[in-house]
Amino acid sequence: MKEMSKAVPRRQRDPNFLTRFFVGEGIDIGGLPDPLSLYLEFFPLIKSVKVWDLSDGDAQFMDGVMDDSYDFVTSSHCLEHLVDPFQGIKNWLRILRPGGHLIITIPEEDLYEQGTWPSNKNLDHKHSFTILKNESWAMNSINVFDLITYLGPEVDVRKISVEDSGYRFDMANYDQTMTPVSESSIEFILRKKSQEEVNAKINRKSNGIQPREDLRRYYNQYRIDLKQMKVNNSTGEPFLDDSEI
Repeated sequence: MKEMSKAVPRRQRDPNFLTRFFVGEGIDIGGLPDPLSLYLEFFPLIKSVKVWDLSDGDAQFMDGVMDDSYDFVTSSHCLEHLVDPFQGIKNWLRILRPGGHLIITIPEEDLYEQGTWPSNKNLDHKHSFTILKNESWAMNSINVFDLITYLGPEVDVRKISVEDSGYRFDMANYDQTMTPVSESSIEFILRKKSQEEVNAKINRKSNGIQPREDLRRYYNQYRIDLKQMKVNNSTGEPFLDDSEI
């Protein structure tokens, strides 16, 4: 079962999720039967989003999709179905334009598979995932850090998190994603660097553009205020006045 329909409303708390990562033309890999396009009102900066599913080809290879084709690539609960997730995510990065974001959701093995492998929640799961463990009970476990490291210097990590909203840890072994309230996944977001950033070994290299003249006075005032605060505190220890205000 896909979790996008349950996850989108909660992500509204994070404006970056809605307006920074999902911008422009995108592709939703493994999007059926719950495509991102059903929820476009939550994503005001999306221009278009194509669904890629089994009828389009193997998501591990993305045959026929040119390099640097999309501003964002998203996939919810597809990577675990690939024979080789490393090759799959490498191709997903390949079709992403520099500066764009790769937004991936996968099951977290301890929350979803819950110590049972092969998975008894979804028999087509070929791999389980953890953010980082020295040892896993699952023979096909993949650490997300290893997956990201495999992609090389092109990636700028924006987010890695366990999404367990609504999860009941004291509940019996049960697929809680079948309920309307629970998540049991890992979400990670990667930004594809430009070649200039890769060469400079820096993320988000500044383009040096100055703010408008009418705004500079405010930025400069921040520096003036900070400098004055340091002067005021240089003659004695700060935070000593606890008298009534």
